[in-house]
Amino acid sequence: MAHHEASSLPPAASAKPRWWRALGPGLVTGASDDDPSGIGTYSQVGAQFGLGLLWLLVYSYPLMVAVQLVCAQIGRVTGKGLAANLRQLCPRWVLLPMVMALLVANVINIGADLGAMGASAQMLIGGPTFAWTAAFGVLSLLLQVFVPYSRYVSLLKWLTLALLAYVGTALAMRIPWGAVLVHSLVPTIPSSAEGVTAVVAILGTTISPYLFFWQASQEVEEQRAAPGEKPLRRAPYQARVQLERVRLDTYVGMGASNLVAFFVVLTAAVTLHAQGVHDISSASQAAQALAPVAGHLASAVFSIGIIGTGLLAVPVLAGSAAYGLAETMHWKWGLERKPASASRFYAVIVLATLAGVAMNFADINPMKALYWTAVINGVIAMPILAAVMIVASRRSVMGPLVISPRLKLLGWTATVVMAGCALGMWAIA
Repeated sequence: MAHHEASSLPPAASAKPRWWRALGPGLVTGASDDDPSGIGTYSQVGAQFGLGLLWLLVYSYPLMVAVQLVCAQIGRVTGKGLAANLRQLCPRWVLLPMVMALLVANVINIGADLGAMGASAQMLIGGPTFAWTAAFGVLSLLLQVFVPYSRYVSLLKWLTLALLAYVGTALAMRIPWGAVLVHSLVPTIPSSAEGVTAVVAILGTTISPYLFFWQASQEVEEQRAAPGEKPLRRAPYQARVQLERVRLDTYVGMGASNLVAFFVVLTAAVTLHAQGVHDISSASQAAQALAPVAGHLASAVFSIGIIGTGLLAVPVLAGSAAYGLAETMHWKWGLERKPASASRFYAVIVLATLAGVAMNFADINPMKALYWTAVINGVIAMPILAAVMIVASRRSVMGPLVISPRLKLLGWTATVVMAGCALGMWAIA
């Protein structure tokens, strides 16, 4: 019987996909983590602390992978997004405030990202920054609303190549690789309030709730868009191939994310910090500051990377909030659906993006806004992660495909770490 089921699969489902085809939700999720506001955070860390916190990007990798693997498996096994599964554990009056907090945090992040993209375009090409900011917001909306998901996700995958700009910028400079190796492997725990804030900022950027919702829902989108594929709980004979793909996708995606973050910190450390520049307030400012010490070409490449990663991240931020709210409220959702058939889902995407654009026309300090985004993410990440780990361990939800003991250990470790981050934020605020 099992042989008959396996042989009835279409070739696309039964054959192991080529590596590029295997990369999708995990790669896009990881790349979107290196958004312009994240680049601004990493640049500030490198400028202020030099090589001192490089180790954090090495040691946070397994925790980041574990969390995203758990979320991806929940989506692929159940055929439902994260919020839809969390509804089985949390009543709506508990889940809805967390999702609304996610929406607020994402809007602030969208605003900061669009502002950085506008400033980078103004620096490269000229023209008014606000016009570029609004143009990028409108472009992102048009892509999400009018381009079918199957084409749209391919575009997002190619945009991840913009991240190579940061690796190329760093490799074009003279790097003290011996010192880099030591600082990458030997943790140096900061004792100052600024150092603790930097640790919180890095962890809050790499393990962020919007990534949880996006990757889980993207696995569902991928499954729905692929002929012959079903939720793994209903089609366990597809589990080996699909879970291998999910693991490869997530390991590569999160690895690319942390590698790029590592090189951004490294670039800022060997240029800005070494030249006595210790205060960077945005990604575009980091690009400008690089020009005198690394050359105009390096700063231009850095700026192009900011625009590319912003075009990748803004849809993820708006989409993850829409997925969470739509699933919580039992609305129809999905980027593969026409806007008329999922109007409330698309309305959230539109309103979140436009609110982010509007932030740039208000007198709001983007770095203070991002700090409060980190606070919100730090507060909601812990209960969401705890609920995710409980759901992923329940046979009533996952059937025989509950997460492995190793994944469970790493996932709960990440939960404890994020709880510590939330407490640390309040202690130093």
